[in-house]
Amino acid sequence: MTQDHKAAFREEAQELLADLETTLLELEDEPANMENIGRAFRALHTIKGAGAMFGFDDIAAFTHQLEATFDLVREGRIPVTKDLVRLTLASGDHIRCLLEGPEGGPAFDPAKGQELLASLSDLVAGHSGNPPSPDSRVPPDTSDHSLAASDQQSPELTGEGLVTYRIRFRPDSNILLTGTNPFFLLDELHGLGACTVTAQVNHIPPLHELDPETCVTFWDIILTSALGTDAIKDVFIFVEDECELSIEIIARDDDASDVADPEELMKYKKLGEILVERGDLKPNAVESALRLQKPIGQLLVETGAVDQGLVESALVEQQHVKKLTRERSDSTSSSTIRVPAEKLDTLVDLVGELVTVQARLSQTSALRNDPDFLSIAEEVERLTVELRDNTMNIRMVPIGSTFSKFKRLVHDLSAELGKEVVMVTEGAETELDKTVIEHLNEPLVHLIRNSIDHGIELPEARTAAGKDIQGLVHLSAVHSGSHVLIEIKDDGAGLDPEAIRAKAIAKGIISPEAELTEKEIFALIFTPGFSTAAQVTNISGRGVGMDVVKRRIDALRGSIEVNSRKGIGTTITLKLPLTLAIIEGLLVKIAEAHFVLPLSIVEECVELSAEQRAKANGRHFIGLRDEIVPYVRLRERFAIDGDIPPIEQIVVTESTGGRMGFVVDSVVGEHQTVIKNLNRVYRDVEEISGATILGDGTVALVIDAAKLVQNIESEEQSELHIHTDKRLN
Repeated sequence: MTQDHKAAFREEAQELLADLETTLLELEDEPANMENIGRAFRALHTIKGAGAMFGFDDIAAFTHQLEATFDLVREGRIPVTKDLVRLTLASGDHIRCLLEGPEGGPAFDPAKGQELLASLSDLVAGHSGNPPSPDSRVPPDTSDHSLAASDQQSPELTGEGLVTYRIRFRPDSNILLTGTNPFFLLDELHGLGACTVTAQVNHIPPLHELDPETCVTFWDIILTSALGTDAIKDVFIFVEDECELSIEIIARDDDASDVADPEELMKYKKLGEILVERGDLKPNAVESALRLQKPIGQLLVETGAVDQGLVESALVEQQHVKKLTRERSDSTSSSTIRVPAEKLDTLVDLVGELVTVQARLSQTSALRNDPDFLSIAEEVERLTVELRDNTMNIRMVPIGSTFSKFKRLVHDLSAELGKEVVMVTEGAETELDKTVIEHLNEPLVHLIRNSIDHGIELPEARTAAGKDIQGLVHLSAVHSGSHVLIEIKDDGAGLDPEAIRAKAIAKGIISPEAELTEKEIFALIFTPGFSTAAQVTNISGRGVGMDVVKRRIDALRGSIEVNSRKGIGTTITLKLPLTLAIIEGLLVKIAEAHFVLPLSIVEECVELSAEQRAKANGRHFIGLRDEIVPYVRLRERFAIDGDIPPIEQIVVTESTGGRMGFVVDSVVGEHQTVIKNLNRVYRDVEEISGATILGDGTVALVIDAAKLVQNIESEEQSELHIHTDKRLN
């Protein structure tokens, strides 16, 4: 067994455990949900089977009893209780430790596994006298597991949502060498519904030429199931890179509802149609055979157009679908490929370099003003933009994978604190760059923990306040232009501005005379060392966490905003860019220096003449359509020498703090910006988030507009405090 196969199992097992965890938390709310019971059982069954296949015998042995327990749950002999959910969640944690290797990782406790299995045995024994509930009993699998097509008998299936699939499973010839037994996979398919399997054996050589370690057989399967395509893919999850697998929908149960004539329900595609649709035969071969006026299957075999086994397989499909009275096909081929994250990162780096070279090509062609050269540069630019966008889309992943992890956090934390809390998620399908999501986990953990610990009240306090005893944490995500807004909202006690102010004064963060808006007071909770907790616990109160959140969000070039009403609840909104690698920017110039502002925050550009500067009398404000907009002179901010041009440009931007202008010498235009991290020497430099290389090889700095505005506001606030202190003294 190679290390690659073991690594693949670990990766897939982690995904299965994450799905199991989500399913268990849903089961705790809906104990009678048979679909979720089935999902939990299949996840355990797959982990057990694949663990034994890939040499993880300890995982297979441990998971076996879990699987057996959920088999009893499927039969209705054991109810889903909080104790069962708790034990299974803890068992999932133990399996994660076993996945780390022989030592089980730093959190591994060898005795823990035996304790969990003993507790499961006690739980099963406590319900052993309970007969299966008639309403919750799962219909047994009565399908014949023989692989001979002629012996297959499909069970009678009833219910809604049944779909018939055509599956072709063609394993690589060396699949047996990896320890995989295809028969186990086919046997698992029978557990999903009515199943007929045809083995294609025409390529088996004579016995004296046969290599017993080489697989020369492939299988055609017709499966009717209500469990969906994902359940089928799960069966092949550990061999998807070692086989050709196609899954097509050929009939749906609800198709029959549109057919009034009973005889029409019994009709299905002709044999030739099935063979052509599956790609086993060309249409002209069917036409040639039909002219001979013999049974189509016989003619096709006699003419050598197709193997006998393939014809038999098509006949099995025809009979299977006729028996289940379905007609119209809705063919959808399903194929996926798993790519290591490192390869995606390399691809993005290469695309970034290509974008830089393309900018150089465009600039050179513009200087030479050669029509042919310009045409080529424009075509390369179009292709580069398309390649860039597609590469970025490949890296985009749904944020729901991160959201699902927090349900377990809420479950465990609410139990530890003696609170009743439920988490509701929205917008799980919203996509973000995988790099952003990877760095988002820790800030969200801090925010959710604070919502439960500081925000949600104890049951008696909520009752006294006239609230529902069960607190609510609402986690949502939504696209907003080139950003994603993530909102963490709770219906707890809310923030007390006076308490925050008093704590800040006591810690010397602000002076007693400071006049702050409510928004500025709420922003104090992100100050290092600030905490309003009455006592230190293992959850909060040490004054660390919220400042970490602020730093992490700033590092992602995002922003954070707090809104709260005392006694009503708190809402924290994170605004994050869709991607960190390549952005659309506005290239500006000050003297000989170039800077880039993210185009997503730019609203417009206006002129600032020498006459307007004179009228302002040193005040950095400009009237813009009946609105006063403050601006920052970047030449002064970055201490750039040189003569000021007669007419400057103000780039007006929009951020969480409102509109702000940045004065530059000139605006060059839009620029695809490949962001490069600054050297470690400059890691503490604020107001600059990175750099990019221009077409002529010069470097342009990327301005962190949010941080720049924040620093200016802090400096102005400090100056105000100094002036106030001087007047008082």
